[in-house]
Amino acid sequence: NREPSIIVKSRGIIEFEYYDKPFSHKNEMWSYHSNNDAISIKYIYYFLKINEGYFQKIGGKMQMPQIATPDTDKFEVPIPCPDNPEKSLAIQSEIVRILDKFTALTAELTAELNMRKKQYNYYRDQLLNLEGRENTREMRIGDIYDFQYGTGNTIPKSGGQYPVYGSNGIVGSHDKYNSEDSPVIGHIGAYAGIVNWGQGKHFVTYNGVICRHKSKEVLQKYAYYLLLLQDFGSKSNSASQPFVSYNILNAPIVLVPPLQEQARIVEILDKFDTLTNSITEGLPREIELRQKQYEYYRDLLLSFPKPETVSN
Repeated sequence: NREPSIIVKSRGIIEFEYYDKPFSHKNEMWSYHSNNDAISIKYIYYFLKINEGYFQKIGGKMQMPQIATPDTDKFEVPIPCPDNPEKSLAIQSEIVRILDKFTALTAELTAELNMRKKQYNYYRDQLLNLEGRENTREMRIGDIYDFQYGTGNTIPKSGGQYPVYGSNGIVGSHDKYNSEDSPVIGHIGAYAGIVNWGQGKHFVTYNGVICRHKSKEVLQKYAYYLLLLQDFGSKSNSASQPFVSYNILNAPIVLVPPLQEQARIVEILDKFDTLTNSITEGLPREIELRQKQYEYYRDLLLSFPKPETVSN
């Protein structure tokens, strides 16, 4: 297809994508383009995008979430001023221009965040690379942490006051907690070996490993940054379901400087971490605010009165 089109991803994760370059797609997808000069296909895309939840709800009734072509074929899209094609296209085009601008601003912030994350990882690795430095000592990760698998595979559907950590960050909430202010490492599955910081009191499922800090010679936050350097995932057992064992977690040898130097490094890395990862400060917060602003104006721009309520 060489026409600007809307691609319908109909199976698994149901969503819409706009594409304006030559493409082909699998038979479980379909696409729409328009030969009508009074229709902006990207306007149609934005309207379908805002209704993704509707189509996902339809598809969720199947064992494997999916929709069929009639679901989108019969879906009605409001066209402004249908009796005046020139005016209609002008309105559609202006809506698209505004939404494109918001999308571009969010994309710029996201690109900036990705660059900052690369910069953060580079300086973190440099600061924690103590090879050849004086006043350092070798320690096993197992001398710094005690590791314990989390408990339970299911997350209560009812809400709870404590976040639930699985293998890759927060996955729900719980009314109980089994860890507090400590790292959580993915234990099993695709995210085996991924390290997250469990803020405050939290619950860890069996998919995660609770890391209990025990060394007085290593600051708690410095120990967390040491965990981030470890490539636990590459050492996971090569089974059909990758997992990280206690032996893998305990084995790495790290170099540890005096407490004062640890505190200096933590202060620097915490500032970088806030900029790149904080949801209350830094770029992630700015992206979240831009996204909410975009959604607000998108909803306003794509909300039309029903035809019978429109007066001449």
